Amino acid sequence: MPHVTTNDGIRLHYVEKGSGAPLVMIPGWSQTAAQFEAQVEGLSASRRVIAFDMRGHGESDKPEHGYKIQRLAMDVRNAIEALGLERVSLLGHSMGCAAIWCYIDLFGEAGLERLVLVDQMPAITARSEWSEQEKQDAGALFDGASLYETIGALAGKEGVATTKGFIGSMFTGGFPTERVAWVIEQNRKMPRRHAATLLLNHATQDWRDLIPRITLPTLIVGGRVSLIDWRSQEWMHRQIAGSQLEIFEEADGGNHFMFMESPERFNRLVDAFLG
Repeated sequence: MPHVTTNDGIRLHYVEKGSGAPLVMIPGWSQTAAQFEAQVEGLSASRRVIAFDMRGHGESDKPEHGYKIQRLAMDVRNAIEALGLERVSLLGHSMGCAAIWCYIDLFGEAGLERLVLVDQMPAITARSEWSEQEKQDAGALFDGASLYETIGALAGKEGVATTKGFIGSMFTGGFPTERVAWVIEQNRKMPRRHAATLLLNHATQDWRDLIPRITLPTLIVGGRVSLIDWRSQEWMHRQIAGSQLEIFEEADGGNHFMFMESPERFNRLVDAFLG
């Protein structure tokens, strides 16, 4: 299987198709490159499409270290350099957006062309002093207590059941149950203890100071019935000058995985944005 090696010796598996301007796709927390199958196929007619399994995910190495957003951002940097990519467009789904934001925070926008940010809120966990408006704009899902309760369940003996419940809620009722089961199996390729470690780090980041500093052409995609509050996507749209916003309605698979539920529409949208 094709892979690149990071600067700390971790092999990252990837899939690719096509040639031309590169589009690098970064999956969400505990997700895999295989879930971008429809995008690899559908977007590769006029560009080189590459989807990575992050460390610990999918077919990549599963070390005992590095389950932090900052390390994932460095992994993306290492992968781009290893493949000799230039003028790269980045597409992140869910936690993949956080990896992109951290990448920009660490390395700036040089060498990047366009961003596609798919259904990630600016901050997952609310602080006690935030107003209700701040919580809504951030899209916060947790407070401190509920976050640690979820992490404990994920890392413990209820890890698989917690995963099934969490992932199962991320699809509309119209998505085939056998496909949801397949996604859960993809998630389980990441050891639950590593998934818990990464989710804790991911869920305690706050990107609201970084997002308004983005100057790249940006497409923001959300889902009307996603667990990620669509109003947080509107907040991001207001912060990033010149950005485009698309909210998928429930009838169009507008939950967290709209790119799997409505791949043709999603691909048309991204293809038109990338040009």
